[in-house]
Amino acid sequence: MVLLDSAIIATSLPRMAQEFGVEPVELSIGISIYLVSVAAFVPLSGWLSDRFGARQIFLLSIIIFVAASLACGMADTLGSFTLARAFQGLGGALMTPIGRVIVLNHAPKNELVRAMAYITWPALTAPVIGPVLGGFITTYFSWRWNFWINLPIGIIAWILVWRVIPPTQPTARRAFDPLGFVLSAGALVAFLLGLESFAHQWVTWEQSALLAIFGIALGYFALHHLRRTPQPLLDLRTFKISTFAITSVFAGTYVRVGINATPFLLPLLFQLGFGYTPLEAGTYVLVYFLGNLGMKTITTVSLRWFGFRNVLVINGLLCGFFVAVCGFFSPEMGKGWIMALLLCAGLTRSMQYTALNTLGFADIPSSLRSSASTLNSMLMQVAMVLAIAFSVLLLNGSRFLAQREEVAPPDFTVAFFAMGLLVAAASLVFMRLPKDAGAEVSGHDGI
Repeated sequence: MVLLDSAIIATSLPRMAQEFGVEPVELSIGISIYLVSVAAFVPLSGWLSDRFGARQIFLLSIIIFVAASLACGMADTLGSFTLARAFQGLGGALMTPIGRVIVLNHAPKNELVRAMAYITWPALTAPVIGPVLGGFITTYFSWRWNFWINLPIGIIAWILVWRVIPPTQPTARRAFDPLGFVLSAGALVAFLLGLESFAHQWVTWEQSALLAIFGIALGYFALHHLRRTPQPLLDLRTFKISTFAITSVFAGTYVRVGINATPFLLPLLFQLGFGYTPLEAGTYVLVYFLGNLGMKTITTVSLRWFGFRNVLVINGLLCGFFVAVCGFFSPEMGKGWIMALLLCAGLTRSMQYTALNTLGFADIPSSLRSSASTLNSMLMQVAMVLAIAFSVLLLNGSRFLAQREEVAPPDFTVAFFAMGLLVAAASLVFMRLPKDAGAEVSGHDGI
């Protein structure tokens, strides 16, 4: 629900603006306020999980998200819609990291690859199918059903969580760290808003840069505080675990930026570059989605045979190659070739994402899982927004240097090639991993 909801409303904005009596561009606040709300409350998720129990907070997050979805669908003014989206962001901020903690706490290590493959799947598919599904619902039903569809899904999810997931006891009764919350939430909100405002050109690029720089400065003070306070909101000891640091903080972030750019660039390429209709563009993007889905059947076997290090390096190079190749698509290229290459791009993307997410938590002790999951969610938020911001920068930069008034196919070639190069270069960093990294999880013998 959470990940799909972030992508599903994009195609509904013109219809919603018409009913609210505002310009479509004004509705971008519905997207940005959700982002801000998620960024503000994600740092709280780990502390709430430890303090009150993961299952209890997970159930509460479902209630908040579904109630806010119902309110979004009932909204008849931009103000009421914006308020409902803010509460929806609160539910989403808690649901995703705490859901991952529940999986980590209950999955044995030899089943962690399979478990992470399942919970990674929504993150891979939502950006791809969201706009297509949102357009279909808006065209044949109503934009309100993009939100009301969460009601039956949420009720079923809540019942399943209540019946299937065992009750969890609080793991630590830490005192709340208000300064840590203000600094970490403020840093994330300011930085992501700076990037978002740049990508969507809400304000001047100078103002966007200042906002992002302010977020970085707050982040510095947040790290300084969290390292020194006796009971921090977020436990930074997770950064000392090498597998988490390299897959979630350093090389892993760059890989995710390059991978996340592809679902954003592909629909634009097919519509702006090729002149395809949204439906035609959606057909090609769905092939990319099928590649994401198809790799799930062999991910576990591949990691057992080759190990995390070899998979992350070799598959990462292939993933970067296929991202770069997308920039050379043309209307004259046969549809079969385009679909085959998109399928390969989806396959390698899925493998890389699952391997990254699994190895990142392979060596995390139970006492640090909630903090690790929260920090991972924060970094993934940053990677998603960086992907869009960098894509926009590359497209506009190429257009400006070529002195074109509008974005053209050569600009997409530059953007895809740069993103593919980023994925490939960052994947080479995984050669620093030991041969037996994550062997207890993958079953690989380290040879």
